[in-house]
Amino acid sequence: MSNLIADYTIDPAFVDQQLNDKLGLVITEAAPERVVATMPVKGNLQPYGLLHGGANAALAETLGSISAALNAGEGRLALGLELSCTHHRGVRSGLVTGVATPVHVGRGTITSEIIITDESGKRSCTARLTCVVRDAPSGG
Repeated sequence: MSNLIADYTIDPAFVDQQLNDKLGLVITEAAPERVVATMPVKGNLQPYGLLHGGANAALAETLGSISAALNAGEGRLALGLELSCTHHRGVRSGLVTGVATPVHVGRGTITSEIIITDESGKRSCTARLTCVVRDAPSGG
């Protein structure tokens, strides 16, 4: 898988079934303090020719989930609990860029803010993802 990030593992049984690949999402930076990805508008449109809000939501959830996983700690999993998206402006072409930054890193939850901008740097969406953090199941 092209977007595999160290410390953010994907079960090999599901590696070829990732929504990120279908959306054309490319992770360009991944660190506990900041996760960045791009996504093409083309192929992710709604019927009026604008970037689909669900594509924004998938980008936001991906970035926020990676951010939470990178901040959860060894032997812990982060699972999406709540996602909210505000769509500020439509985007018709090019790439959008999402940047996730953690705003709360606790023992039980991690919340990230995700800002999505168009190629001119105009904000098109603001999202917030809260993940619950749990101990990973023991191997067996």
